[in-house]
Amino acid sequence: MSEKTIKLYDENAYNKEFEARVMDCRPANGDFDGFEIILDKTLFFPEEGGQTPDKGTIQVKSEAGEGTADGDVVNVLDVQIKDDVISHFTDKSIEPGTVIKGIIDFAHRFSNMQQHSGEHIFSGIVNSLYGYDNVGFHLSDSVVTMDYSGQLSKEELTDVELRVNRAIYENVPITCRYPSADELAKLDYRSKKELTGDVRIVTVEGYDICACCAPHVARTGEIGILKIVSSQNYKGGTRVSILCGQRALLYLAGMHDMITELANSLTTSVDSIPDLIHKQQEEIAALKRSLSEAGEKILLSEAAELPADSKCVFMFADKNSDANVIRRVVTKLVADREGCLGIFFGDDTDGYRFIIGCGNGLNSNDVLNILKEKFQVRGGGAPAMVQGSISGASKEDILSVAATI
Repeated sequence: MSEKTIKLYDENAYNKEFEARVMDCRPANGDFDGFEIILDKTLFFPEEGGQTPDKGTIQVKSEAGEGTADGDVVNVLDVQIKDDVISHFTDKSIEPGTVIKGIIDFAHRFSNMQQHSGEHIFSGIVNSLYGYDNVGFHLSDSVVTMDYSGQLSKEELTDVELRVNRAIYENVPITCRYPSADELAKLDYRSKKELTGDVRIVTVEGYDICACCAPHVARTGEIGILKIVSSQNYKGGTRVSILCGQRALLYLAGMHDMITELANSLTTSVDSIPDLIHKQQEEIAALKRSLSEAGEKILLSEAAELPADSKCVFMFADKNSDANVIRRVVTKLVADREGCLGIFFGDDTDGYRFIIGCGNGLNSNDVLNILKEKFQVRGGGAPAMVQGSISGASKEDILSVAATI
């Protein structure tokens, strides 16, 4: 078994390059088509604690083996940890014993530091104000989500967001250290699980004390800004998604551009958009009501000309007809006449939807079964009324069935 990997990111999260020696290199197991390399020490943070791993490259410096030459660049595509041994998954092999220079993608590292430090402040404030624990955390390259053990209202989340950004503006220190066992026993700190062995404690001065293995910024001001992008009730608690730093800036810039474009298309100012949209929604609802009423009147007018003694009558309506209007008309007509009546709305190309009703003890399912024998039909219902869809049948085909019932 390999010795524990020295975690250089614990010593300084801001270093971008390091030298190390390859302890082992072997073809990777599983679906990854590459190699697994273990170094004696590394700056690469592995996937751990809900956070995605660092990215970067390894440059061969000496004693290169087959497939690598001095100066060759090996891409680090994934980093994992097991029993304190860190594995680097790469696209090339490197001979054990080789001295390498590792270079992490610091833009990616720093973005993750901003997100994770922002989450600590957010979770610390939620815990101190409401007593809720952070029971789930995920930090990917595109989203940061936290799951809390209690429900938070929109107003409460807005207040927490303001408090977090106030902490950012105060630019207080964030420290990471391994306290002694005696000191740890006296600390009141947050943790999502029971911990053993050396415990790394991250302290945001005045806001949070939490066990955490990940790199963090040195002061809260480096987080820049925190923005809540969504929230929802989740498993009896609350799931919150946030963005920090440049990610938050890009998100807000995108929202601004979208709202500005919307305002221009509506020929109004940005602050007038909500009122204008509300007014348009009311107008659309009024138009829909008018169309429904007109469509109902047309169908009832056409029905007045139908032969009263027909056992089964089929009518046809526009493909965009409101199903609720069709249902009301069928209910009214069945009550006023003998036999069964069906209204089909659609066209020969895309098929039809239908609602069929029967009165006087007749069974709508009998009509439905006859249609199913002849055409591709899906649907069902009660004896008084059935509904469904039909494909592969023309208007004339459907009318011909009515004549046989």
